[in-house]
Amino acid sequence: MLSASGPSFWRIELPHSASAVPLARALVRTALADLGTPVTDCDTAELLTAELVANAVEHTSSSTPIELVVELLPAGCQVEVHDGDPEPPGNLDRSSDDACPDPWQEHGRGLLLIRTLSSDCGHRRTDSGKAVWFRLPAAR
Repeated sequence: MLSASGPSFWRIELPHSASAVPLARALVRTALADLGTPVTDCDTAELLTAELVANAVEHTSSSTPIELVVELLPAGCQVEVHDGDPEPPGNLDRSSDDACPDPWQEHGRGLLLIRTLSSDCGHRRTDSGKAVWFRLPAAR
């Protein structure tokens, strides 16, 4: 379930269910503490991780587990969520004309939060699907 691959990297397999969201929040906080990552805001790391995991649970097939990868970088950290669906997520591109989500809708704010609160974000295809990621800067 959990493997540490060197002093600057954590890879954790999560169940493909709603229970993965609070688990991922707790695990990213633990991983960042274990890695010694002085991120600007651990609460932001938890929030953005929860958004990525919730999206993976909601928008992908439950046939494969979700993986959480937390990596220490020279300028902060990167968190990735891997799922089995190769289709790209919604719009992760930063845009100066981001539309405000409908305040009456329950969904539609996750990717906006990720774009707004991270220093960088994106996605890439993997052998088994895709990885969606964000970066947070180191504390100054």
